[in-house]
Amino acid sequence: MTGKRIFDVVASGAGLLLLTPVLAVVAIAVRFNMGAPVLFRQSRPGRGGRAFQMVKFRTMCDAVDTKGERLPDTQRITPLGAFLRATSLDELPELWNVLKGEMSLVGPRPLLMEYLPLYSPSQARRHEVLPGITGWAQINGRNAISWEEKFFLDVWYVDNQSFSLDMKILMLTVLSALRRQGIDASADETMPRFMGEKWMSGKDQG
Repeated sequence: MTGKRIFDVVASGAGLLLLTPVLAVVAIAVRFNMGAPVLFRQSRPGRGGRAFQMVKFRTMCDAVDTKGERLPDTQRITPLGAFLRATSLDELPELWNVLKGEMSLVGPRPLLMEYLPLYSPSQARRHEVLPGITGWAQINGRNAISWEEKFFLDVWYVDNQSFSLDMKILMLTVLSALRRQGIDASADETMPRFMGEKWMSGKDQG
């Protein structure tokens, strides 16, 4: 077991224990505000692109349009959900993923499985390490930066990871959460969907 893994196990285990009251309060608030389920589970790519079930607190309702189709994310995020995202409280259940060894406290954020075939060889290197609850891209803009910048920062972390860098990222993550920085991407509540390297190149040329 590496030093990073030992730290992840100790920190995530202690975090789950110490934050039990917070987890309980958030769970109750989500249940009464948005109903069941309280937790949002989704398959995400881990190290090597292998899928795992990431767990977070739910931040969106199940609102649909007149045709019964689900509304866009920006229309389904509730005020409580927006608060949980701004404070990163929705990420707390991911400590369980860290304890299980599916994630690390620090690493590139796990994105969607459908993005895997869209990455360039360089961008795909973000999967050489465990995904993290927070990462170098999160403290350098989070959703306020472009996909191209995000992937560059993710790969930079892969090449420069160290215990001291992880501690720096964790401390700056706490400060960013308190200041609620980098949550929005322009006017959107979430990042636009990643369409692949060719799409980004075409967008830059336009």
